[in-house]
Amino acid sequence: MALEAIRALPPLREVIREHALAADKRLGQNFLLDLNLTQRIARAAGDLSTGTTIEVGPGPGGLTRALLLCGATRVVAIEKDPRCVAALQPLIDAAAGRLTVISADATTVQPETLGPGPHRIIANLPYNIGTHLLVGWLQRMTVWSSLTLMFQREVAERITARVDDPHYGRLAVLAQLVASPKLLFDVQASAFVPPPSVTSAIVHLVPKAAVAPELLAAVETVTAAAFGQRRKMLRQSLKPLGVPPDQLLTPLGIDPTRRAETLTIADFAAIAAAWLATRRS
Repeated sequence: MALEAIRALPPLREVIREHALAADKRLGQNFLLDLNLTQRIARAAGDLSTGTTIEVGPGPGGLTRALLLCGATRVVAIEKDPRCVAALQPLIDAAAGRLTVISADATTVQPETLGPGPHRIIANLPYNIGTHLLVGWLQRMTVWSSLTLMFQREVAERITARVDDPHYGRLAVLAQLVASPKLLFDVQASAFVPPPSVTSAIVHLVPKAAVAPELLAAVETVTAAAFGQRRKMLRQSLKPLGVPPDQLLTPLGIDPTRRAETLTIADFAAIAAAWLATRRS
């Protein structure tokens, strides 16, 4: 059986040694070797038995093995490092058709095109591109059944922060407008090879109702202005929008002397809609 073949594979440390997989800082690589931990991540994503499970940056395949052992019927792993692609071949063979590895830069791929739905992404994201990838996925959140992602804890806190939290900012607004994110658990640096200088955390995001692309783009513009000068009052920070801030805020009952971190997700959506209306008139 495929599961027995996967369990019989050499330990990950041996795979790393055989293929000389010294982590490349330029690629943001930190390898997870603890199969108990990787299976905990896989289980946190829920039922993997239908559709396509997409992994970004599998490295030597620690999380990939866990996804297969936890019931994923189709895994597509996107890996930029050719050394890791070669190292994954025995796992591809052991998976008996359940694993496909694509040699590509994840920033250039639309994962939802890689197999039948439902589509979910489960990944230990490279630190250097994790936020960039997330924002792109949020822009089409309704194509995912869920995202289960590892970030630096600071980034995880920025995704899940609430109003008046010091971490609350543009990323929290964008994420919570289109999804319900939850910080699940921390992953200590000692779990990685090599250990990073920071604690990591797993965030699980489930889509909300669809947001019109035009409105989502407007929220991105409004939050960029508001949080770009977060210490200033809205009457000052929103001036780059090209519309007098009072004209946008007063009809909405939002005091122009407030600051960005005090506004709710709904407030930002309302401001963005009002700004769009002015552009159409």
